[in-house]
Amino acid sequence: MDLKGNVAIVTGAAQGIGKEIALHLAKAGAKVAIFDLNEDKLKETLKEINAVSEGLALKVDVTNLSEAEENVNKVVDKLGRVDILVNNAGITKDSLFLRLSESDWDKVLTVNLKGAFNCTKAVSRLMVKQRYGRIINISSVIGLMGNVGQANYAASKAGLIGLTKSLAKELGTRSVTVNAIAPGYIQTAMTDALDEKVKEEMFKRIPLGRFGQPSDVAKAVTFLASSEADYITGQVLVIDGGLI
Repeated sequence: MDLKGNVAIVTGAAQGIGKEIALHLAKAGAKVAIFDLNEDKLKETLKEINAVSEGLALKVDVTNLSEAEENVNKVVDKLGRVDILVNNAGITKDSLFLRLSESDWDKVLTVNLKGAFNCTKAVSRLMVKQRYGRIINISSVIGLMGNVGQANYAASKAGLIGLTKSLAKELGTRSVTVNAIAPGYIQTAMTDALDEKVKEEMFKRIPLGRFGQPSDVAKAVTFLASSEADYITGQVLVIDGGLI
């Protein structure tokens, strides 16, 4: 899966799954621009990317369309083009629905879904013009099966799947593929903070007998970004060890 000559943007890439995706793309030969709000972690991740490829770190609020467009233009100015967009930025604000505040609903939908809209809006015209592109949206199994206390998160991730399938139909004639990945339980700082009983119950439901690693998601992203996936679009690849 050789990505030499490609330029990728990964959102929410300062740490966790996003960082691992950025590093895998860089190791495959792509130049990688990383978007995040955490400047300290951005700098750390950029050092690792620059050790294997050329990178660019930008502090970006993906919920702001003009900011997304401005920083995509910076990527083009610095790295020459944009071939790959990975919409990974996401947050959770969990609560049972009867207690879920309007603000927590809005925050999750704005970051997880509108953020993907903004970044895709910013790169899609470029990809259509160059008649090539790879857009990969990081959804979740929660968007497919739902989960108690995560109505806002589930709605945002289900929305990403709908966005993926619609854009695949719109952009396919210009050789731009759009796919989604739906990870299951992946070990990150966010999931490590969950209650031990919750983790134990989740573990019992995974046939492969282990939690996923960020690299499991990153390998799939690298595949979908490569020429090996030329004839794949509008699909949702579930990476969950058999959870659902």
